[in-house]
Amino acid sequence: MYSLRDIMKKNKHKYIFIVGGVMSGIGKGVTSASLGTLLKGKGFRVNLIKVDPYLNVDAGTMNPTEHGEVFVMDSGLETDQDMGTYERFLNQKSIHEDYITSGMVYKTVIDRERNLGYKGKCVEAIPHIVHEIKDRIMQSEKDKRSDITIVEIGGTIGDYQNIMFIEAARRLKIERPTDVAFVLVSFLPQPSSIGEMKTRPTRIASQTLNSYGVQADFLVARSEVPMDQKRYEKLALSCNVPKEHIVGASDSESIYDVPLDLDTKRVGESILNVLSLKPRKGTHLKEWKIFVQKTKRAKKVVKIAIVGKYFDTGDFVLSDAYVSVIEALKFSAYTCGARAELTWLNSKDFEKATKKDLTVFEEYDGILVPGGFGETGIEGKLRVIEYARKNNIPYFGLCYGMQLMVIEAARNVLGWKDAHTTEIDPKTKHPVIDVMPEQKEKLAEKRYGGTMRLGAYPAQLTKGSIAQKAYGKEKISERHRHRYEVNPEYIQNIEQAGLVFSGTSPDGTLMEIAELPKKEHPFFLGTQFHPEFLARPLDPHPLFTAFIKATLGKK
Repeated sequence: MYSLRDIMKKNKHKYIFIVGGVMSGIGKGVTSASLGTLLKGKGFRVNLIKVDPYLNVDAGTMNPTEHGEVFVMDSGLETDQDMGTYERFLNQKSIHEDYITSGMVYKTVIDRERNLGYKGKCVEAIPHIVHEIKDRIMQSEKDKRSDITIVEIGGTIGDYQNIMFIEAARRLKIERPTDVAFVLVSFLPQPSSIGEMKTRPTRIASQTLNSYGVQADFLVARSEVPMDQKRYEKLALSCNVPKEHIVGASDSESIYDVPLDLDTKRVGESILNVLSLKPRKGTHLKEWKIFVQKTKRAKKVVKIAIVGKYFDTGDFVLSDAYVSVIEALKFSAYTCGARAELTWLNSKDFEKATKKDLTVFEEYDGILVPGGFGETGIEGKLRVIEYARKNNIPYFGLCYGMQLMVIEAARNVLGWKDAHTTEIDPKTKHPVIDVMPEQKEKLAEKRYGGTMRLGAYPAQLTKGSIAQKAYGKEKISERHRHRYEVNPEYIQNIEQAGLVFSGTSPDGTLMEIAELPKKEHPFFLGTQFHPEFLARPLDPHPLFTAFIKATLGKK
């Protein structure tokens, strides 16, 4: 038998599980990222894991307007947008093992059973699914790449889908009581007809969690307005959580204020105490404070028009479908002492626009066309790109936004009016954008999930180009998510039209960046990759910063 002291010595790695109560969308992701920021600021190596209980193997096949942005990691794994939040807050890359879905877990167990990995045993949810979940969660401990692992369990307490994940966490807590802490993030509504903040939904959530055999060590109480002392007392008594472990978390002006707010409330010290840890020296929180000060001091405003197609289901989808793009623009604007004012424009509204209609873009300091798929609104985007090129309005195209730059040049400079992407027009006589041979095989086999060009790829930049000067180096690595490329057969023609391919794959076969020279346009640049996935508050992306500087120049 081990003594408690022996257990503490043997198991030094710590785990914090974040679970949600009452409803989805209350801020579990921001809470997890903020706790990670706080603990990194206390000198600990931290990794964050997102658990998604759905049966999709990854997020790649899900509609971004329904589920939110698909965030791509270096490994090429297509994940939930919370992984992007984690990377931005911690200013570090996550790895493949930091994302877990029910689909991954069940597929692994079933594949193992098919290969006689269980040696003929009866394979069941308990223990085999639970063991697989535990093994995945504990991978960071095996890799010795962090001191503390924070696990956000998606969904809401009471959902059938996430019970197995909570059970795995419960078993880990039993095995290692001093190494595991639970944080319940719950919502306190204040119905306008009543005028009183209600604790009952959170109390029920806590009781439901208890019924799973789990007692929360901390309660983060989300609310629109600050919570009063009466609510603290009620929650402490009903949820069996010490009053000093209840964190009132009313709405903040910015999500980036949350780590500092938690630090003011000494949440970091309380969690470390529960985990039998002492603070160390770290600089992350000091750097974070400097960034937050920049967000408060920014006075200049740059007006950016984002022209896309995911706008038909209402404004509420925008921040979810394009969250990395939005934040990347903000970070670079703050770095330049400015604030980005974003306006969403539906590309379909410009498909039949006159020249006079397009003059609306003179009101903006810059235009951005984000990534996307499909035919909807494409002609409107092409007209906007042409207007930006001819009128010297700074333009930034991401993925599809670069491909459309190439099509626009082929149509309006070379005169090939039928030039197109084979994604939209397979029979075009000028397929300037085409699917690569290896991708054609996958499409023929109807293999869509996880089969695009995904993840980090290297690129070589042309010395003296806008892109190279922005990066300050000639070799880069960026994340991709696309199936179609600039057709190699037309590269020479497109360059004759004036576009410069200033970034290519190391072997020169794939076009990564297209731009107009500085002498011809202040900023007219597109990337085949998604630079927004590497933009961070403490490390803004150089191309977004170059774009913002160009918009300030126009101003």
